[in-house]
Amino acid sequence: MESPSHRIGVVGTGFISKGFVKSLIHHPDYSLSRVLTRRDPSTCGEYPRREVLTNSAEELVEHSDIIFECSGDVIHATDVVDVAVRAGKPVVTMDSEFHVTTGTWFVDKGLVTEAEGDQPGCLAALHENVLQMGFRPLVLGNVKGFHDPNPGRESMEMWSQKQRISLEMVIAATDGTKIQFEQAFVANGLGARIAQTGMIGGASDDMYASGHKLAAIAKERGHPISDYFVIGKSPYRVFIVGEHDEDQHEALDYFKFGPGPYFLLPQTNILCHLEVMKTVRRVMNGGGVLLNNSATPTVSVGAVAKKDLPPGHIIRHALGNFDIRGTSVEIADHAGHVPMGLLNEARLKHSLMEGQMITFADVDVPDSLALRAWRDIESGVHSVRR
Repeated sequence: MESPSHRIGVVGTGFISKGFVKSLIHHPDYSLSRVLTRRDPSTCGEYPRREVLTNSAEELVEHSDIIFECSGDVIHATDVVDVAVRAGKPVVTMDSEFHVTTGTWFVDKGLVTEAEGDQPGCLAALHENVLQMGFRPLVLGNVKGFHDPNPGRESMEMWSQKQRISLEMVIAATDGTKIQFEQAFVANGLGARIAQTGMIGGASDDMYASGHKLAAIAKERGHPISDYFVIGKSPYRVFIVGEHDEDQHEALDYFKFGPGPYFLLPQTNILCHLEVMKTVRRVMNGGGVLLNNSATPTVSVGAVAKKDLPPGHIIRHALGNFDIRGTSVEIADHAGHVPMGLLNEARLKHSLMEGQMITFADVDVPDSLALRAWRDIESGVHSVRR
């Protein structure tokens, strides 16, 4: 057997990281070089490859040809991606929150792309496919099975234990924060917009009828929109609604896509870490970026208080907590909002009311490369708008 030709380093030791590392057995031409963790490696007994754990980003990058980042922490991811691109190493991620917050800062600094596998990467791959077939996308859609904007601690802890994923991940998926980040990222990366703050969303019992309504809104506004539905027990996970040439309508109707003028193309499989290697190979074979946040993003994700919060309160975890949830916003219309991914260990200057969006006037945000990168991004976006 030939020895592995490519060394891959991983950032993070959570659910996605563990699954990805296990999946590498099916890719003998790649070897796992290092896995970056902020924990004491001796305490990571559940990790499948403890011998490659390191606390050094520099060591990770030095021993890798390509980096897979899946830490789920915007501040940490920004620091590590910076080390990687400075060393000339390509980075594949599964981290919408990183991209929406600071990903634009890296667009002209190196190759940084989201992977196929989670909803944004799968939508990007589907987008490439439908463009090649001649469709003109109007709606870039995501399907959510359940939504509770303010879930209780007991139920979240139960689901965390049952699904064996972090409490923060369960909360962010349940309260809508995750889908707001995903669709903000899709909007920026695929040239769409959002129809309103927080998107239209809502429950649906007919994805096709609802998708066509969104397509009509996009058509009226003159640009594609990124949005989502809540459909319990839906077999579909992402979809695109588009137009096609009139001389293809008869054929598309025969193919069971309806008479038009809008056609919904769904995709069922969202296999996360099992699909990452498709994008890794794409990059290593010279295929370039699948999806990034673009050099000129229009959408960010702000933070809204889930309850009244007192002055001096510290938001310990930016993503996935009982204090705040994320909502997508147009950057140009929300100058001064704090991107949710920056709110780790942020201290409130004064009280906040339930439903209030957090601005920089409301909190002291710890200094970080991510904060400085956002300042650069925001100033660039607003200078383009002027």
